[in-house]
Amino acid sequence: QVQLVESGGGLVQFGGSLRLSCAARGNFFNINTMAWYRQAPGNQRELVARITDGDITHYLDPVKGRFTISRDNAKNTVYLQMNSLKPEDTAVYYCNADVTSWSRDTTTYWGQGTQVTVSS
Repeated sequence: QVQLVESGGGLVQFGGSLRLSCAARGNFFNINTMAWYRQAPGNQRELVARITDGDITHYLDPVKGRFTISRDNAKNTVYLQMNSLKPEDTAVYYCNADVTSWSRDTTTYWGQGTQVTVSS
């Protein structure tokens, strides 16, 4: 079993910065794509950014140029650096990872979510 443990959320003012972290804990062969999603009240969950195991990245258009996703494979951790935060970035942010087991099965796991609130 794999657990994704998130940290780094909180309350920040407009224009501020936060860094989210998500560490994968467990016994597995490899982590493939890792990603961050977010869900604001009344909205569907949306993909914010993702990074492959080859470090290819993709971003939601509204966060391009402000957010940066990165990963440390030695620590099985993915990060989301969020700069120039806006009130519309307020949401619960979820970590997501596609993990391959030693039997070569791939399963998608989710973190528990961390609240990010940006005040105007």
